[in-house]
Amino acid sequence: MNLFSFPRFVIVAALALGVLVPAAAPASAGTVTDASAEQVLSVRGAGPYRIGARLQTLQEAGLIGWVAPPQECDVVLTGVTGDWSGVLILGFRAGRLVEVGTATVPPRSPAGASVGMSWDQLEDIYGRRGRLIHNNNGNQAYVVRIGSRVELYTDHPIRDGVGYFQAGPADFVLRNFLGRPVC
Repeated sequence: MNLFSFPRFVIVAALALGVLVPAAAPASAGTVTDASAEQVLSVRGAGPYRIGARLQTLQEAGLIGWVAPPQECDVVLTGVTGDWSGVLILGFRAGRLVEVGTATVPPRSPAGASVGMSWDQLEDIYGRRGRLIHNNNGNQAYVVRIGSRVELYTDHPIRDGVGYFQAGPADFVLRNFLGRPVC
């Protein structure tokens, strides 16, 4: 079983239904600078949520809305504030951002891929740069490697196609999907 399969499914379902409540205290003006109409999620992160950023730094800046209890390997999932609230879920390992994910549109990848697309549409966008994979649980995903990082589009529990889009280091994001230890 994937390290985050149950908690992420619950969080993604809650985001999809719009039931997560933003943080009680709003972020200070100007803290979220990159979440305009052109929201992009890439292997570098999204908006102010950059891969490698420290959880403590983002909390001090008022950019973290909620923090789930720690899981195995010192991994923590969080929600965000501001324009990205209800859009992104972040994964931190040992206090560093290692995964940014979404179950919504926008954001889109730099190439234009997003949640809700079919596997054929991803193939049209990425061609030889991406490939369809499966894990031992029978879940399907489309992976695009960009250096040591990946964009991973995982299946939807109800309909065919992409239900969740995440990006980060392959040694975390891809290993987690494949059910391999990430620590």
